[in-house]
Amino acid sequence: MTWKSRGELPSRSVISQRWVLFLCLGSFCAGMLFTTRIWTIPENNKGLARPTASEAEKLSLVSEGCNSRILQEMEMKRDKDIYGEVFKSHNSIQTLDKTISNLEMELAAARVTQESLRSGAPISDDIRLSESSSGKRKYLMVVGINTAFSSRKRRDSVRATWMPQGEKRKKLEEKGIIMRFVIGHSATSGGILDRAIEAEDRKHGDFLRLNHVEGYLELSAKTKTYFATAVNLWDADFYVKVDDDVHVNIATLGQTLVRHRSKPRIYIGCMKSGPVLSQKGVRYHEPEYWKFGEAGNRYFRHATGQLYAISNDLATYISINQNVLHKYANEDVSLGSWFIGLDVEHIDDRRLCCGTPPDCEWKAQAGNICVASFDWSCSGICRSAERIKEVHRRCGEGENALWSASF
Repeated sequence: MTWKSRGELPSRSVISQRWVLFLCLGSFCAGMLFTTRIWTIPENNKGLARPTASEAEKLSLVSEGCNSRILQEMEMKRDKDIYGEVFKSHNSIQTLDKTISNLEMELAAARVTQESLRSGAPISDDIRLSESSSGKRKYLMVVGINTAFSSRKRRDSVRATWMPQGEKRKKLEEKGIIMRFVIGHSATSGGILDRAIEAEDRKHGDFLRLNHVEGYLELSAKTKTYFATAVNLWDADFYVKVDDDVHVNIATLGQTLVRHRSKPRIYIGCMKSGPVLSQKGVRYHEPEYWKFGEAGNRYFRHATGQLYAISNDLATYISINQNVLHKYANEDVSLGSWFIGLDVEHIDDRRLCCGTPPDCEWKAQAGNICVASFDWSCSGICRSAERIKEVHRRCGEGENALWSASF
């Protein structure tokens, strides 16, 4: 009997099975350990990003079948939030623009006062009152009556007709209407002409003194200074310029302007377009005629100089830009040129340029009362100091019209 028959091979087979079992158990444990390490997500692994709350919400919606209504509501909420931020930014910009505009107006007012002090021009009580007042009340209109040193009789005739005096003028200011004679100072400040105006002002208290040297060829500069000064003294809806040889119905003027109160940039008057006169020595000669094209051309549309009104925005524009606004020979042309290129509404109202009786009288009898009356041939009422009382009697609106009017 050999060793093989005695079972040597079966003994070696049993040993191999044990080792196989041991190796299998070891491999299984090693495999479990390796698999656990592979599938564990490290908490602080920077290379793997966790989904945000909004992304998780969107994934949840997708997993639930992509609910379109909920997605639409989310988009609308996001758009609403964006528009809300844009609206807030727009309001902030508007507030900033308004603040800058107010600061520019205050700076312009300070410059007017500073220039007056430097030049030695008299500072009116209106400017002192404005400086001492912390806030401005709102007025309907400021009426500036353009006058000269030699026009004392004209001023007295205006005071005796359509311009209230004393307590009545103060009462008129309570209704929202400021009225002043507008004048600068003489070439020799403090001379006899200036002292005469100061004495007249002490008596009547109805002057607005400008930091301006009076002169016929300086009417454009005077007009610019008037609007710049007036808009910094009084916060009004409109600023009116009228000559001292024109008759005005104040209540009718106020009612006319009120109709345009809601409009931002208004330029109202009797619009015209006269020829550009290149010939030297003639009245209304335009030295810069070449700027208007070929000889024989006409001016752009502008209001006649006897009476016109501009809104607050336009007066503020003049105040801020007065140092760069060009002055032509004719004052009314200069004013019209300053508004070229701006979004301005020109209003042609022929009641602002009626003739003297019988023209204005016929219109008054027909119920169409004129705002202003004068003679075109004289660019004002001919011999106004003597005739304005007659014009007032025949074409005036009546004293009760002013005090009963509501603006």
